[in-house]
Amino acid sequence: MKRKGSAVWHGGLKNGQGTVSTESGILLSTKYSFSSRFENEIGTNPEELIAAAHAGCFSMALSGELEKAGMLPDKIGTTATVTLDKTDAGFTITAVLLDVKAKIPGANEQAFLAAANSAKSGCPVSRLLNAKITMNAELEQ
Repeated sequence: MKRKGSAVWHGGLKNGQGTVSTESGILLSTKYSFSSRFENEIGTNPEELIAAAHAGCFSMALSGELEKAGMLPDKIGTTATVTLDKTDAGFTITAVLLDVKAKIPGANEQAFLAAANSAKSGCPVSRLLNAKITMNAELEQ
């Protein structure tokens, strides 16, 4: 399975602007800019999208781990907070905090925590954040 997302950027870093889109069309020319990334302008940014993807991936992975352990969740709510810091290497995503609250009838806390830890290390987005990144680059004329 392969999924696609795309971005188009026009202009310089601080005064330019761009759009992001997804193959499914859920995001279609959604605005992003320096100001929406580093200030409070309306629009999205890469870190917000990574946070949403990680929260969604983790919640699904936790559901699967809970089912394997014989627990059926009524609700799993996850907020992922992505931290972007300026380091010697430049701006770097240095951490992600997953804040999860789950309602699971009859669950035992130890089994829940074991499932949550397994989901944290096993969800594909968690593994992505440590992945090898490859690239194809072409200069258009």
